[in-house]
Amino acid sequence: MDSEKLQAAIDEELMKLRARDFWGALALICCAVFFLWRTSFIPFLGENRAGVSGAEWYNSAAIVPFGIWSAMLLLGIVLLRIAIKAGGAQRACTAVGIGWNRQEAIRIGSIAVIMGVYIFALVPRVDFILASGLAITALIYGFHAGRVGRMLFASIVVALPGFYALVRHFPQAEWNKPHDDDWVVLAAWVLLTTWMLIHDRSRIARATPWVAVLTPVILVTAMAFGFRQNVPNRGGLLFSQIEYHYYVTLRPLWRN
Repeated sequence: MDSEKLQAAIDEELMKLRARDFWGALALICCAVFFLWRTSFIPFLGENRAGVSGAEWYNSAAIVPFGIWSAMLLLGIVLLRIAIKAGGAQRACTAVGIGWNRQEAIRIGSIAVIMGVYIFALVPRVDFILASGLAITALIYGFHAGRVGRMLFASIVVALPGFYALVRHFPQAEWNKPHDDDWVVLAAWVLLTTWMLIHDRSRIARATPWVAVLTPVILVTAMAFGFRQNVPNRGGLLFSQIEYHYYVTLRPLWRN
């Protein structure tokens, strides 16, 4: 009898979670559609002035935001479909799933802290690979198991170096200079990865360092050298070395 009550309580919490996922998916879709609309004002296929093409499509500044917000739109649609299929839409429409839940509030709040610090504090001031690797590691380790302690720990590990970078190098004139904040973020990333591998033996934890390294490296190199986009903080600790060896070591090989 106790097991049946426990299972019923678990099912009830899952249904509430799906109801919140329904509202979250709608908010994500609206946000993605809005930013796709705003991005559409950026010339994408090149501007023609007096019959002269000003830029090729692959040089357009709209490519990266289009890709990011298209992915967010797709993610929102997938999440909405899962929520509807699991009955979350029906629960959400009856307003039963909007009640206060401490764990859910911590989950949403922790994600908001990590993404807010990443977008507004780290990306403008810190090497893109380091900032993205730290954020990816924190999101995977902090939330894949659904443990409140991990969520709070991951958000704190991201917030501290982000706060340091924001306070120490707040003016825009400081953003593209190599600074100590790169080393602080690198140290936080290494410590978080080490802590994760010691305390989590799952396959997801073992795969996280590869995902956290390869994803930003592939993205930033494709942006910088494939689509000729202006990437944030070109003088960062890692990207400056990648850019140097691309132009000095690799590019002359096929140029010659």
